[in-house]
Amino acid sequence: MSIMDEFQETKSEVRLASLYQWFERAVVLFLTFLIAIVVVAAVWTLSLKILFGLVLAGSLDPSDFEVFQAVFGMIFTVIIALEFKKSLLVVAERREAVVQIRSVVLIALLAVCRKIIILDLNETDAVHTLALATVILALGVVYWLIRASDCRQEEAA
Repeated sequence: MSIMDEFQETKSEVRLASLYQWFERAVVLFLTFLIAIVVVAAVWTLSLKILFGLVLAGSLDPSDFEVFQAVFGMIFTVIIALEFKKSLLVVAERREAVVQIRSVVLIALLAVCRKIIILDLNETDAVHTLALATVILALGVVYWLIRASDCRQEEAA
């Protein structure tokens, strides 16, 4: 498809877009911009904490579980923000009005995984651990069901 064809197609889509679709797209792009700022700030802060707070201060001990938990907790926070930004960009690019539920479940799984990584098992009771395991199992089943449903719909189309 040539650039002119794409331009004509985009031009016709623009004419058909309703005011609400324009509003929705503007909100999604604004949220994407804000999340990008948060990601940049989080990566900057993470870099400073690791470089100055751990490496140069000499307190980066790979065998220290608390340092490991803190660093990977911060990394997972950045990954969750990136995945959230990606799900918003998918909405903007596909011009769909609904955020894909698969992305929401994936973000929830990442958040629970982050919680488990930073969890101190010495101070956590068994009921709390069981609840987290149940949430992971439930989210995994939901993700699997959504994926299976999407595969069936693609095969039917």
